[in-house]
Amino acid sequence: MQQNLFSTIGLIGKYSDSGVEETLTGLVGYLRQRERKILLDEATAEVVPGLGLETASRTELGRSCDLVIVVGGDGTLLNAVRSLAGHSVPLLGINLGHLGFLADISPDCMAHCLDEVLAGNYQEEERCLLHAAITRDGEVISESSAFNDVVVHKWDIARMIEMETSINGVYVNTIRADGLIVSTPTGSTAYALSGGGPILYPSLEALVLVPICPHTMSNRPIVVHSSSTVEVVVAEQSQPYAQVTCDGQVNLGLTAGDRVVIHTNPEPVRLIHPAGHDHFELLRAKLHWGRRLA
Repeated sequence: MQQNLFSTIGLIGKYSDSGVEETLTGLVGYLRQRERKILLDEATAEVVPGLGLETASRTELGRSCDLVIVVGGDGTLLNAVRSLAGHSVPLLGINLGHLGFLADISPDCMAHCLDEVLAGNYQEEERCLLHAAITRDGEVISESSAFNDVVVHKWDIARMIEMETSINGVYVNTIRADGLIVSTPTGSTAYALSGGGPILYPSLEALVLVPICPHTMSNRPIVVHSSSTVEVVVAEQSQPYAQVTCDGQVNLGLTAGDRVVIHTNPEPVRLIHPAGHDHFELLRAKLHWGRRLA
């Protein structure tokens, strides 16, 4: 029945934001008035202990909740997406950050937007999630998910690294650059955009490979199908200076002979937006594009 839509709701808050407690307190009061069961992320509960809620691990949130509301910025939502990977629970973001491409509801209009969502008046979209694995001698030695991008890059050195790239087992090129970004459409407005990559529509079944400061200017971004498997091997002389970073938050080390294998997860990420959500309006607002002529 309509009144039971999203009957169990999980809450995740940004750990270091001074405004998260006030927003979470208001959100808890709102959901209690609407007789929703609330589960609080146990890590968030350590920072905001006074809410008096049942706590749960991220895995338990994924298993038990009909909806997870993330209070913070896009970085908080990126973290939540990775930790809930493999669960089909939809996520909705309350934005306390700066850009807010993903967490697109402001605290000021939170109650109105949630009224619409809980009444079933919302937009849901599915977005792809990357999986990155580092293999050594044929075995996976480390792995992580990424919602925005997987970046193979140099660290702590003012020199380029050399990388060989293949797609679906077919050799593409060898480049000397500061790194290589493998981005989802979601991540195309993040680091990949700064590197000169194209903006991809979120539902597009594609990935984009963006070299970072390549030595040869003919090394341009490449768009491939989202079903592609991208493999990157860093040259042996560059290995001590290279690492892999997922969403700018998870670092994976590399040693000589390691291969970085990147593909999309079979389970997509489900995002909830307020009714009337317009991606191009979001781009205009966040990227400060011009107004219409008439």
